[in-house]
Amino acid sequence: MNIQNETIPNPKEIEKEIGEFLAKKFGGSVKMVSQEVLPQENTLDASGKTPKAENPFHFNMKPEELITYLDQYVVKQDHAKAVLATKICTHFNRIKHADFASGSPHDMVGSIKNNVLMIGPTGVGKTYLIKLIAKKIGVPFVKGDATKFSETGYVGGDVEDLVRDLVREADDNIELAQYGIIYIDEIDKIAGSRNMIGTDVSRTGVQRALLKPMEETEVDLKVPHDPISMLQEIERFRKTGSREKRSVNTKNILFIMSGAFGDLTEIIHRRMTSQNIGFGAAVKTHQDRQDILSHVKSEDLIEFGFESEFVGRLPVRAIFERLTEDDLFEILKNPNNPVILGKKLDFAAYNIDIKFDDPVLRILAQNAFMENTGARGLVSAVEKALLLFERCLPSSEVKKFPVTLSVLRTPEQALSKLMDKENHDVPEEFDRLAKDERTAIKAYLHTNRKNLSEKYSLTLTPSRMDIVTSFYSKNVMDVGHIIQKVKSLYDEIKKIELSFYKKHDINIVLEDNAIDFIIEQLTNPAIHIADFERQLSIDFELGLKLVREKTGKNRFFITRKALLEPETFISNLIKDELRGVSLNLPDNRTG
Repeated sequence: MNIQNETIPNPKEIEKEIGEFLAKKFGGSVKMVSQEVLPQENTLDASGKTPKAENPFHFNMKPEELITYLDQYVVKQDHAKAVLATKICTHFNRIKHADFASGSPHDMVGSIKNNVLMIGPTGVGKTYLIKLIAKKIGVPFVKGDATKFSETGYVGGDVEDLVRDLVREADDNIELAQYGIIYIDEIDKIAGSRNMIGTDVSRTGVQRALLKPMEETEVDLKVPHDPISMLQEIERFRKTGSREKRSVNTKNILFIMSGAFGDLTEIIHRRMTSQNIGFGAAVKTHQDRQDILSHVKSEDLIEFGFESEFVGRLPVRAIFERLTEDDLFEILKNPNNPVILGKKLDFAAYNIDIKFDDPVLRILAQNAFMENTGARGLVSAVEKALLLFERCLPSSEVKKFPVTLSVLRTPEQALSKLMDKENHDVPEEFDRLAKDERTAIKAYLHTNRKNLSEKYSLTLTPSRMDIVTSFYSKNVMDVGHIIQKVKSLYDEIKKIELSFYKKHDINIVLEDNAIDFIIEQLTNPAIHIADFERQLSIDFELGLKLVREKTGKNRFFITRKALLEPETFISNLIKDELRGVSLNLPDNRTG
């Protein structure tokens, strides 16, 4: 058969063949419907080439700024946060610098990426930390499990699938995907077995498959064994009328690996003992283990079972500390923690408001610590304590649930007490816990006032902190999202000033206390900003026009008191302006 003489079938022929196949396979129950799209013409620049798209990634962040952001969400891990924030900021700032620099090191031979290896026990916040960073800097993020790769041997198909997943996360924006972060957990599981004679291809083979993507390679988005990618290629051909090779370059993709590395301590300890550095005693405590891990070297990782080329592509190491009982308590006390917020959402689904007493959080932290799974133990501890109430309260008329020590110690009696309508202790306990919660939120806002104000570009005045505190107490949202909502309302209210000027030719300036008053009212979903704008015109248009006619003044500052008493405000304004005019009359008289 002479393939060269065959013509490529047109889209109609392809559609017809697929339609016939579907008819044979499924009868008339499945039909193919498609939209006719004409090939699009490519826009060319002066040189006759398709112009390069503008860089979709704009990074402008310093390490200290990122550390401050992480401190709001992650307890402890100061060293790990500093290492990650510094090297990740350097990585992306170096890319930005290279994109604009002439003769840039972007194409420098032997350029080394700041790929990161995170070492630490389970449940200390490794994954959570990376997700926070990816969200903050606005890059696509995918997570993979190293144990999945070992199932496919050393072919490396799954490794490249992670790169393709970045494109999907970037909504098919290849340019943006090339600035993404790939996070691979449980990387210690693909270390070669130290007790095995010969090559362990199911593990070291995966390491070799990761070598090129971790440095630089082209990953083709079209995969022969993937029917979805093939159908996408056909659809793209129908739209453009041309075949285009689509691939992702991994040069700027940051790889971050993590693992618990259970036996690594003994390897480091053995090396340091043999070098007579004074670590001859056995590793007994968690602190000993932490101190030992901070001395990890490449040779230790190689002895652990990693190939030297693989270790060389992970130049940055971040050591995570084991969480103590106090750390777990601080996590539960953090207003942004997903454990308590998640449980609040569970009960809010049944219109039940739940508040936690501090002694309860302390006991939950103790129970979680005993499970020895880090912060993950918090979820199971909370679930175990509240499962009975989550099952029974939705069928009752209870709408306020104060979680006190009795809920943990005598759950059945506490449940009976909650359902007793004649018991007045429950509302009092709930009000006490709600007050304590507001006090804690205020303290958090005061402590982080400067950072939060800079982060959300909103000055946190005392009245605004009161608004955030009140909103947190009544809704299930973390502090950051609440401040974002307040900032959004602030921006909408400031637009009223311009709108008022366009409608009435009068320049008004809403003072901060007036804006805060309006924001406070708008936190009620039943009230809309358009209502305030209409009322503002009713209350102030005629009066301010009168003042303008008598004085020539056309700029007025509206306070909270003015919004509450507009007639008094206008009356006093006229009196003050006229008094000022009368005081100036002798100076204006002619002889």
